[in-house]
Amino acid sequence: MINTTDIMHNISRLPILQRRLIVDRIIYSIQEEEQYSLENAAARLYADYLTDRDLTVFTQLDCENFYEAR
Repeated sequence: MINTTDIMHNISRLPILQRRLIVDRIIYSIQEEEQYSLENAAARLYADYLTDRDLTVFTQLDCENFYEAR
C-alpha cells in the first residue's frame, strides 16, 4: 500500500510543471467537493427555512438601512 509519505516523495521528484498540474487538479477536486457539500447541506435545510420562522427572522431587516455606530 502506498502511503502519503511515498506519494509526496514521488511528487517532489517530478518537474515543476507536472507538480503544478497535480496541485491544480487537487485544489479543483477539493473545491468541487466543498461546493457539493454546501449545495447538499442547503438542499437538506431548505424545508426548515421554509417552515421555521426562527431561522429567517432577521431577513426582515434586509431592506433596512445600516448605519455604523460611532
